Parts: sequence; C-alpha cells; structure tokens
Amino acid sequence: MSESKSVPNYLVQAILCTVFCCLPFGIVAIVYAAQVNGKVAAGDIAGAEAASKNAKMWCWVAFGCGMAVLLVYAVLFGIGFVAAMHNAHPGG
Repeated sequence: MSESKSVPNYLVQAILCTVFCCLPFGIVAIVYAAQVNGKVAAGDIAGAEAASKNAKMWCWVAFGCGMAVLLVYAVLFGIGFVAAMHNAHPGG
C-alpha cells in the first residue's frame, strides 16, 4: 500500500462548533470526525471520506443553528431595548 491519502477529519472545527454554537449537533460532528483517522489507518478510504463528509456537514449544521439562535437573541434584545426606551419616555 504505497498510496497514502489525506482525508480531513474536521475535528478542530467540530470541537469549536460544539463549544460555541450547538452542543448536540457538535457532538455528532465530533463522533464522525473521530472516525476519520481510524478508517484511514485501516485502509478504508471510502469510509474515511464518508465520515469526513458527515463531520463537515454536521459542523455546518451546528454552526447554522448557533447563528440562528444568536440572530433570534439579537432580535429579541433589540425589541426589548426599543420597548424599554419607549417606556422610559412616555407620551412623546
């Protein structure tokens, strides 16, 4: 076996998404990312590529969910701020 193929494992991205974005989907990304190197070492390049693809997809899902929650929080914060400013100056 002289061919050595590098398959990205996305483990760092999965950990960052787990910590900063969305815990449940980030954990799924970590599970898939952790499988990549073992499959490459076993010679299962197709399996490693599939695990890599799944890890990448779940990283994006976790990131997207984290950004959606952040957006909702920002909108609600803005609405609360406007309401507080309106109540601070009644009658205008």
